[in-house]
Amino acid sequence: MVSLKEKSTGSALGSFAKAGDLQKRILFTLIALVFFRFGTFIPLPGINPGVLEEVFSSSSSGGLLGMLDTFAGGALSRMTILALNIMPYISASIFIQLMSPVIPSLAALRKEGPAGYRKINQYTRYLTCIIAVVQGYFLAVAIEHMTSSSGVAAVIMDSPWLFRLTTVVSLLGGTMFVVWLGEQITARGVGNGASLIITAGIIAEIPGAFARTFELGRVGSLSTVALMGLFLLIVALVYIVVFIERAQRRIIIQSPKRQQGIGMQSRMGMNSYFPLKINPTGVLPPIFASIIIVMLMGLIRFGVDKNQLWAEKVQLWFNYGSVTYMIFYAVLIIFFTFFYTGISFNPVEKADELKKSDSFIAGIRPGKSTADYLSYVVSRLTAFGALYLAALCVLPGILISNMSIPFFLGGTSLLIVVTVIIDTMMQIQAHLVAYQYEGLIRKARIKGRL
Repeated sequence: MVSLKEKSTGSALGSFAKAGDLQKRILFTLIALVFFRFGTFIPLPGINPGVLEEVFSSSSSGGLLGMLDTFAGGALSRMTILALNIMPYISASIFIQLMSPVIPSLAALRKEGPAGYRKINQYTRYLTCIIAVVQGYFLAVAIEHMTSSSGVAAVIMDSPWLFRLTTVVSLLGGTMFVVWLGEQITARGVGNGASLIITAGIIAEIPGAFARTFELGRVGSLSTVALMGLFLLIVALVYIVVFIERAQRRIIIQSPKRQQGIGMQSRMGMNSYFPLKINPTGVLPPIFASIIIVMLMGLIRFGVDKNQLWAEKVQLWFNYGSVTYMIFYAVLIIFFTFFYTGISFNPVEKADELKKSDSFIAGIRPGKSTADYLSYVVSRLTAFGALYLAALCVLPGILISNMSIPFFLGGTSLLIVVTVIIDTMMQIQAHLVAYQYEGLIRKARIKGRL
């Protein structure tokens, strides 16, 4: 006897085998990601690869640079043309999104529909170019100060100003290429192109991180019990992330009976639900908090290079893995979680929409009472989501500082991978459902003609 689950699985596989358009989209996505991986191995001009490998092999793999290198798929440690990856575009998108409620012109563009969104995307690209130029210049200056362990050989082989110019131009071109590639994946592939590119970089670094972890166990830095506990912790973290990202708080919405026509035809009231995610902000708060910390650490490092005593003290306080750093990082995540939820969800507007559609929440009066109830529910969900994000992102720093675990475990990287995979599977499922409906419509047309 074939179970219902086996029948649905076989039906889905059969639909996928017949869905030619979906197969083309998946193939295009894979080819685009392969081109992205090739770009992460093209070095910047004027770099001495031998000295660069010596510098990064002598430095630790953790910290903020380790996190950024994980997002870039190892392109930052190799100093390739895609070292900045798509992060300038992500930063520009977050900034435009956060400034939309504050700047009236951006708020007006959002209300114009597709034409307004195209204009906002153009502004986002302009801001991406500016951010990429600034980050590329500071990265070139940082590379200039890198030398071998003996302090004799330098990483760069050209003159400083020529190296800065070529580095900024190369990184700007690489960033805009990745942005274009992400847009092509979004239009012709499956899912969000920018998220898939970041996920591809993280997944590409996971095997190396596992190898380094097992190497720690082989040399005796980690015991067998610690390795088993680490594996179980990874499985538990994945389960928790999947459970919370799929969880919803469903608010029951009721629609009253309506009478239509001369014959007093009545439509029975329908019950639906208004879904609220446990973590409505996704991965944006950790990313934005990381960007703020990277900028602050860059300014502090500039003060250290200028022999400023206050900068040296602040740098000691905010070393990656320190208690002060962990508290500051968690506070930033909690703040941006509440901030982003506040600008993306307006309880008053939702209450007005329900009132205009003649719907109401069961047991709650329409109008102000509905807005207060939605605000109360969203505040509680946001508080839980903020604590969940803070705990998930602080955990890797504790493991890195105390056990020398590679950065791939937990945190922002794990959250991005799990959420993007879930979103991609939902996109594929939506294409399969659309294909099945098209098949039913074609069969109905054939029967109608006969």
